[in-house]
Amino acid sequence: MATLPAVVEELLNEMAAAVRESARIPDEHLLSLKFIFGSSAIQALDLVDRKSITLISSPSGRCIYQVLGSSGKTYICLASCHYCSCPAFAFSVLRKSDSLLCKHLLAVYLSRVMRTCQQLSVSDKQLTEILTEKKQEA
Repeated sequence: MATLPAVVEELLNEMAAAVRESARIPDEHLLSLKFIFGSSAIQALDLVDRKSITLISSPSGRCIYQVLGSSGKTYICLASCHYCSCPAFAFSVLRKSDSLLCKHLLAVYLSRVMRTCQQLSVSDKQLTEILTEKKQEA
């Protein structure tokens, strides 16, 4: 399983602990987030606020995240291997390596920290259809 840089893992863990203790994220954590991710942090928080992240799980235990982007398009995120189907991930994260995550994947991690993911259970067949449908659109 791929891992995030230690500083990001630590920040997300600290944010999760703060949410458990006080149901809010301290300003210094938000500032750190903005320092590390720039404008993507604000865009990701906006996606979280709009409840745009859905955890889709199947009986076999497979799960993916679906993120409704600000453009109205839906992207598939795999948190286990830090992947998003959006063009920004392919370009900025994979090709240019000038970003750690795209805003959609960051929103997934933040929604997990804040416990705001929508939940959807589907059959294994439906999950496969969701994944192959996205591939055919690309």
